[in-house]
Amino acid sequence: MEQQPYAQAGARVLVVDDDPTVAEVVSGYLDRAGYVVDRAGDGPDALARAAAHWPDLVVLDLMLPGMDGLEVCRRMRGRGPVPVIMLTARGDEDDRILGLEVGADDYVTKPFSPRELVLRVESVLRRTRPSQSAGTLRAAGLTLDPASRRASKNGTELALTIREFDLLAFFLRHPGRVFSREDLMREVWGWDFGDLSTVTVHVRRLRGKVEDDPARPRLIQTVWGVGYRFEGEA
Repeated sequence: MEQQPYAQAGARVLVVDDDPTVAEVVSGYLDRAGYVVDRAGDGPDALARAAAHWPDLVVLDLMLPGMDGLEVCRRMRGRGPVPVIMLTARGDEDDRILGLEVGADDYVTKPFSPRELVLRVESVLRRTRPSQSAGTLRAAGLTLDPASRRASKNGTELALTIREFDLLAFFLRHPGRVFSREDLMREVWGWDFGDLSTVTVHVRRLRGKVEDDPARPRLIQTVWGVGYRFEGEA
């Protein structure tokens, strides 16, 4: 299967959850899938473990004692790029959006299927694999190198999350075309269903990094009632 190279390579996943039962179940499923798993029960422990052995991906509970998952995510991202899947016990949309706003690449709402979580981990890690087939993408002062997964604007490197990079790469490959949020969820996230606010938040975050004036976007334009269009000549 396509996911196997990650497990065989021993990708390291840090599971951060203060519920020992949840942490044990999640760790067990990931371990059986072939991942090297570290566990932490709170924010400071998570940061210490990440500093000792930098993870390839973090499964991070939002509601942690003391230092919550949002702050843990911010501090980890301050040290270096790392994919994050956020866990939340709430169904509240504001919590999910907050997680996405600080740069989470995906989220899963408790209670969840451990098998689904493993699939989400594999999906996110699959996105981090350098593409050897795609050439450099350029438009409107933007340059993206899929092989190294590096992006810049007018020569200045952009700090993009995995999903932001993939979203921008997709737009650059399809200039002038309008895509609905459902289209982008399917093509960029690889899911046929999901919370479409995920797309909205990522478009907003991406605009904040590539637009001269995010309040008046010229590159990633909203087509009201339809979706979004990238104007490569802007």
